[in-house]
Amino acid sequence: MRDFAALFSALDRTTRTNEKVAALAAYFDTAPDSDRLWTIALMSGRRPKRTVTTTRLREWAAEQAGIPLWLFEESYPIVGDLAETIALVLPGPTGRSDRTLTEWIAEIRNLATLDENARKARILQAWATLDTPERFAFNKLITGGFRMGVSQKLMTRALSRATGIAEPELAHRLMGKWNPDGTTFNGLILSPNPEADLSKPYPFYLAYPLDTAPDDLGRPSDWSAEYKWDGIRGQLVLRGGDHHLWSRGEELMTDRFPEFSVLADFVPPGTVIDGEVLAWKDETPMSFAALQKRIGRKTVPAKLLKDAPVILRAYDLLEHNGEDIRTLPFAQRRARLETLVTDVPTDAPLRLSPQLEFASWENLAAERARSREIFAEGVMLKRLDSPYRDGRRKGDWWKWKVDPLVIDAVMIYAQAGHGRRANLFTDFTFAVWDGDTLVPFTKAYSGLTDAEFREITAWVRKNTVERFGPVRSVTAAHVFEIAFEGIAESPRHKSGVALRFPRMSRWRKDKPVSEANTLSDLKAMLDAYS
Repeated sequence: MRDFAALFSALDRTTRTNEKVAALAAYFDTAPDSDRLWTIALMSGRRPKRTVTTTRLREWAAEQAGIPLWLFEESYPIVGDLAETIALVLPGPTGRSDRTLTEWIAEIRNLATLDENARKARILQAWATLDTPERFAFNKLITGGFRMGVSQKLMTRALSRATGIAEPELAHRLMGKWNPDGTTFNGLILSPNPEADLSKPYPFYLAYPLDTAPDDLGRPSDWSAEYKWDGIRGQLVLRGGDHHLWSRGEELMTDRFPEFSVLADFVPPGTVIDGEVLAWKDETPMSFAALQKRIGRKTVPAKLLKDAPVILRAYDLLEHNGEDIRTLPFAQRRARLETLVTDVPTDAPLRLSPQLEFASWENLAAERARSREIFAEGVMLKRLDSPYRDGRRKGDWWKWKVDPLVIDAVMIYAQAGHGRRANLFTDFTFAVWDGDTLVPFTKAYSGLTDAEFREITAWVRKNTVERFGPVRSVTAAHVFEIAFEGIAESPRHKSGVALRFPRMSRWRKDKPVSEANTLSDLKAMLDAYS
């Protein structure tokens, strides 16, 4: 645990990629295999379940520190992290522990079998044998909010440096539904059995955003283009007579979309298709809002299956007849995909994503301009000779999205951020006019520069009207341009609408509050784009 806590501290101290990779590689060189496996699991989102509520942890930490609970609660927003706040307020350790990371995780998981008094005793005993950095890491494991400031890509790079295994191969080995209870470091990383998990997808290849017209990309004839559909990116895996659907976030979604089970009858085993899950009716894509009703469902009722049926818009073919074909040029993979889809009945939930015809970049710009009309987000550009790689890599794949929708809104509530932004107000609620009343309609927390966040923080502190816990009501004095990707009807919101991916695109210091947009303006957008 001591080495893991030191790694956690080293990663927390720096923002430099090379330093993070070096610290991780050094840890992977020396840590026991079980700890290496759990560290990989933690960094790829496979955390142990929470076994103690944060309410109890707050109470026990305040009691152990000999301070009133209110003082602990006042300290928490200043520190910005519950695990760190607990680690800082506790008295010094009275002993030392040599338990490994794996042993501490086993201890935390075992808490679920104990009554509350026994849980408290075990946690107090743990705090008493760990120093501050170790407590910080231990508390992170308890709360389940484990973030180490390291992407899976950086972790894979460090693991590659420590093992000598190529990054793309490691990225593939880390995909799928594995967990530390069902494998070993050797079985997952060093000597994996390709037959052990027939559901395993491939790492997704992600496109870079294209912010300007693609004139600098060379000849249009070297590129393929298609619409960037507004759904859920997924891989359909058909192996061993079964099918599995994975999201880009490595979430297994098979049960949420039972329509795809029929494809096992028409698509040969040993096939992996990359595409977009879309709500689809009358041979037309539906809005993302229709698809969203099925996200997060464990089971899908018959009415929802009828109201929002789905298809897979096929983009790419990654495995064909059991062969990994990702190194083939996109043009060849696309040709094989077209042949495969031709053999699938038209009433099955699989459609080829059509390629756009364009003789010039101006032609493509015209196709992009009509994207929102067909519930697409823009266009995708793929170099015809490009392999299917892993992660976000620049040069061969680009996404040229349509310009976002925007609306001018008034800031009415502010809340402090977390972690390094704990001393800044970064989370805001915005409203539009409905007659003489400001109606809240969205929250946003990104888009401003650091200097702007500092400026608005100073203003919030001087212009707070009321406090509601961590939230402050402020004077209605500032207008911000809010950019967003889509809008949908929402009975859960007072405004009646919900925005997709809202963010602050501009601080409108030039605009008085009275000239902010209205609820009618929002409803007009809803009518136009839903």
